[in-house]
Amino acid sequence: MRVWLFFHLIGAAIWVGGLITMGGLVPAMRRAGVTRDQLRATARRFGRISWAGLGVSVVSGVALFWPIRAALERDTTFVTKLVLVLLTGGLAFYHTRTRRDDPRLRGILQGLILILSLGILAAAAAL
Repeated sequence: MRVWLFFHLIGAAIWVGGLITMGGLVPAMRRAGVTRDQLRATARRFGRISWAGLGVSVVSGVALFWPIRAALERDTTFVTKLVLVLLTGGLAFYHTRTRRDDPRLRGILQGLILILSLGILAAAAAL
């Protein structure tokens, strides 16, 4: 059980830590004159790493949930966390699969994904 928890926390740290890091790096990269192609290459690399982190969190989350599922199925905090995970994953998938040229819209979507991810952590801490 502890091994699964370790992987769950590592995956969450990669996901959320990466979102915070990219949130700080992208504006600085823009101010430094990085080209759009360079930003896209950075985002693609980040995407591979962050999706791996989310995948590890989901797999380990299922492994953690399965033995105690009867107790958690009625827990509103757990259900909230699950809904936030699904919503965040869906928004992140939409964000990576669509091309929008408006940087403000992309920033709003990225900020929403970060806020929801922090909500997941808050719900997890309350469990």
